[in-house]
Amino acid sequence: MRFLIAGAGIGGLTAALCLAKDGHQVVLLEQSQAFSEVGAGLQCGANAMKVLQYLGLDQALRNNAVEPQAIHFREHDSGNILYQVPLGERYQRQYQAPYYHIHRADLQAALLEQAKALPNIQIQLGAQLVSFSENETSVTLKLSNGESIAGDCLIGADGVRSQVREQLLGTNSARFTGNVAWRAMVPMSALPNDFMPALTTNFVGPSKHIVMYYVRAKQMLNIVGVVEGRTENSTSWVQKAPWQDFYDDFAGWHPMVTQAINVVNKDQCYRWALYDHPPLVKWGSNRVTLLGDAAHATLPFMASGAAMAIEDARILQRCVAENSALKEDVQIKEALSLYQRNRSSRTAYVQKTSAKLGKLYHINNRYLQRAAFAGLKLIGPSKEAYLPSYDANTVALN
Repeated sequence: MRFLIAGAGIGGLTAALCLAKDGHQVVLLEQSQAFSEVGAGLQCGANAMKVLQYLGLDQALRNNAVEPQAIHFREHDSGNILYQVPLGERYQRQYQAPYYHIHRADLQAALLEQAKALPNIQIQLGAQLVSFSENETSVTLKLSNGESIAGDCLIGADGVRSQVREQLLGTNSARFTGNVAWRAMVPMSALPNDFMPALTTNFVGPSKHIVMYYVRAKQMLNIVGVVEGRTENSTSWVQKAPWQDFYDDFAGWHPMVTQAINVVNKDQCYRWALYDHPPLVKWGSNRVTLLGDAAHATLPFMASGAAMAIEDARILQRCVAENSALKEDVQIKEALSLYQRNRSSRTAYVQKTSAKLGKLYHINNRYLQRAAFAGLKLIGPSKEAYLPSYDANTVALN
């Protein structure tokens, strides 16, 4: 079959590789004129890594990844540890795959290199989707350059402001959450060798939090800070913002935080508005579906946006294969229906839980926050397996 994928981000590339692995023809459409390196890190747990291992990318990623030993939640000023989650070898033994910190560009480059090497994947840059139409036998895309492309199925992997979702649902359901995110990268040459062990360190405080971890074989420190109450601004990952605003947002926080921000390149600070949308009742039509943020944009407090898109891709592939014995005119319809049934509840849970965790991280009262994290120590361990124990390669489809 011939699949058309709108969006060549992490989810779109993973979906292309998964479908191509089963022999399908894939046309991957990316509206940007070139693939650019976005300076941001990703946390890839076992659930995402199992899919990437299935695609044969484990070694390529391992060369540049960092395997953290734990996640630490710390008070914003004192640095006292409120809660911690063990990772490292213990995590890998328990879930049969590692937990990696990966530079987004490294993951995209590994996916892209493999996609370019496959004859049944065609990549078109500068291909902006204007509209699509479908009938009983095909779906046809109209691009901004006037070109029309036809295929058997359209996958909207085009992000939180998805054009595919907007046409499917009649409106763009993305909503500003009242949060903005700062993003910066610091070369380790600018920091002391003993700045921080290989951890995910999350400082939480009144109406904001900041996460730091290493990427690129511990050569770079990734910094992401989320602040409530700022006005809406660009959703672009490459929108620069004043360094002084970044510093002022976290002035008075723990010395590790201010030390890291102090050495950020003042011309390399990025800030963007965080959007999500309510869990969707409908993901598609007979020949069109959504994937990744287009289907279930979520706040970053569970660090699982990319992982959910990667899971989507593998489950979609399996759903198509599951219905391969059906007549072609109903195969896609049944496959897409099965795909939504097997993804909607899990991704909705992540959307809702991420929002709740954001409220926990941003509690304004120190003592209430300590009490909340004390409660998490009681219930957290029973919930920590929810993400990594999921195996998109083997989970039963129903």
